[in-house]
Amino acid sequence: MPAKIISPANAEHYTWGNHCDGWFLVRTPELNIIEERLPPGTGETRHHHDRARQFFYVLEGELTMEIEYHDFILKASEGIEIAPGQVHQAANRSHADLRILVTSQPPSHGDRIED
Repeated sequence: MPAKIISPANAEHYTWGNHCDGWFLVRTPELNIIEERLPPGTGETRHHHDRARQFFYVLEGELTMEIEYHDFILKASEGIEIAPGQVHQAANRSHADLRILVTSQPPSHGDRIED
C-alpha cells in the first residue's frame, strides 16, 4: 500500500458521548491512533481495558485524566500512559475545546469494561 497523508479532514470519523468527535488516523488489527475532540464539560465514563495499553497525548487544551481515582491534569505537549487493567476516565473540565491523540495497542474498541 502506498503511503498517504492522513488528517481529520480525510480520516474515518465517528461521534461519541455528548458531542465528542473521533478520527481514526491509524486503524489496524494491531494498533489504533485516534484524534479526539472533547468540547468543554464532556468526557468518557470510568472504565478499563483487559488487553489494550493506551497513551493519551494533548494537542490542544487541558485534559483531566483520572487513573485509579487520582486526577492528573495534562496540557498541550504532555501525555500519559494507561496500562491494561488500570481504571481511568478522560474529561475536559476546562472552558475550551480539548484535542488529544489516543494510541491503543492492541485496539481498545471491543476491550472496554465499564467500572
